Amino acid sequence: MSSSPVARLLLPLLLCAGALGFLSRCHGARDAEAPRYVTVSAASFKPGSTCRDPDPVAPRRNGTSAVLRLTHRHGPCAPARASSLAAPSVADTLRADQRRAEYILRRVSGAGAQQLVGSKAAATVPASWGYDIGTLNYVVTASLGTPGVAQTLEVDTGSDLSWVQCKPCAASSCYSQKDPLFDPARSSSYAAVPCGGSACAGLGLYASGCSAAQCGYVVSYGDGSNTRGVYGSDTLTLTATDAVQGFLFGCGHAQSGLLTGIDGLLGLGRLPVSLVGQTAGAYGGAFSYCLPTKPSTTGYLTLGGAASAAAPGFATTQLLTSPGAPTYYIVMLTGISVGGQALSVPASAFAGGTVVDTGTVVTRLPPAAYAALRSAFRSGMTAYPSAAPNGILDTCYDLSGYSTVTLPSVALVLSSGATLTLGADGILSFGCLAFAASGSDGGMAILGNVQQRSFEVRIDGDSVGFRPGAC
Repeated sequence: MSSSPVARLLLPLLLCAGALGFLSRCHGARDAEAPRYVTVSAASFKPGSTCRDPDPVAPRRNGTSAVLRLTHRHGPCAPARASSLAAPSVADTLRADQRRAEYILRRVSGAGAQQLVGSKAAATVPASWGYDIGTLNYVVTASLGTPGVAQTLEVDTGSDLSWVQCKPCAASSCYSQKDPLFDPARSSSYAAVPCGGSACAGLGLYASGCSAAQCGYVVSYGDGSNTRGVYGSDTLTLTATDAVQGFLFGCGHAQSGLLTGIDGLLGLGRLPVSLVGQTAGAYGGAFSYCLPTKPSTTGYLTLGGAASAAAPGFATTQLLTSPGAPTYYIVMLTGISVGGQALSVPASAFAGGTVVDTGTVVTRLPPAAYAALRSAFRSGMTAYPSAAPNGILDTCYDLSGYSTVTLPSVALVLSSGATLTLGADGILSFGCLAFAASGSDGGMAILGNVQQRSFEVRIDGDSVGFRPGAC
C-alpha cells in the first residue's frame, strides 16, 4: 500500500434506527423542512452530449487523498475506450433493474427489522456514470498489474468480490470489451492463489473449488449475469501515488449475461474480500462516493479520508447489518414527504430497513409507502399531461412542450430525523417518478442510485452520512 494516509469515497446515506427501537443512539441528526416545489428547466432532464469536466479520466491528487473520477459508463465523460459502446434501452435497463431488486429482496427475505443490528472503525478514484443495467451504472478507471494495464471497472456497493476478464478466454466464454483482456502472464507482480491457503478459504460463498491446485471463484448477480475463473493477487493502482499491493481479485475466464463492455467490477460490499475490506488496515474501512447527476458530469470515489460521516453538512444515521445478508449497507427509512407534507404511512411499513445500493437504479419502497407517494405526487402534477407507463415505472409525464417544469418536492426521512431532500433528477427519471413498489410492507426497501445522485455518501464505522450537492 502507498504511504498516503487516507483513501476517500463519498456516500450520502447516514441513518439511525433508534426511533424504532432497533438501535439505541443516533449521530448528528438534523431536522430539515423540505421545500414544497422544485422548479427546473425541462432541458435539465436531457443527458447532454459534452463532458463538463475538462479532465474526465485521469486520477488526481486532492491534498492527502487520491481521487478517482466516477462517471456514467455511456456518457461523454466516460473513458473513450468504453464510451462508444451502445447504451441499453430504457426497457432493458428497467427489466434488469427489476431482476436485481428481486434478487436483493430474496437474499434479505426473513431478515426482518428485529434482526437488524448496528455495526461498530485516502485514495480517491475518478468515477463516471456507467450505464450498465445489471450490476452498477457507474465506472472508475484503475490499473492492474506490473506494468499497469488500465481497467474500466463498475463500482458496486451491493457485491464484494472484484474481478476482471483475463486471458486465456475464448470468444464464446468472454464478452466484448474495448480494452485488451488482462493477461496475468505479462504482469511481474501477479500471483495465483493456491488452494488450502487462508486467502482461498476467505472466499466463502464465492468459492468454486480448485483446478490444478489453484483457487477458483464464481459470482452470480441479481440480473442473471455471472463470472467464474481463478483467484489471484496483483498490484491495483488507483492513482500515480496510491497502490494496493497484493490485491486479491477474480481472474475471469467465463462470463455471461449483461456485463458487455466493462473490463470487470470493483466490489465495495461489507465482506473482507471487497476492496473496502482488503484496505481496512490502511484506510480504516471508511469510504465515500458521489454519483454524478448526468452522464455529462463526473463524481468521485474515495477510500478513507479525514472527514467523518458525522461531520458538519452530513445528515447522519447509524449503519445496520442483517445477519442473513452481510454484504449490504442498511439504514432505516422512517417517512416520506411530498410537497412539504408528511405522507400517512404506518411506521411498520418501513420496519425491514433499507439497503443502500449503487447498482439498483430506482428506489424500491414497500407497497403502502409507494402508494402514498404516488398518490401525492400525481396530485401535485395535474398541470402536466401524463404518459404511458414505462416498464416498472407507472407515473410518467410528457414534458416535451415545456421550457420549465415545477415538481412537488420529495424528501426521504431517516430514523435519525435526518432528511434527504431530493433534487429534480432524484425525483424523475426516464420521464417518470423514479420509484417503484416491491416486496411487502414491513420488508426490506432499496435506496437506488437515482436518489443518491449528487449526494456525498460516506460510510464510516457504524455511521452513514449524506451531504447534498457534493458533485
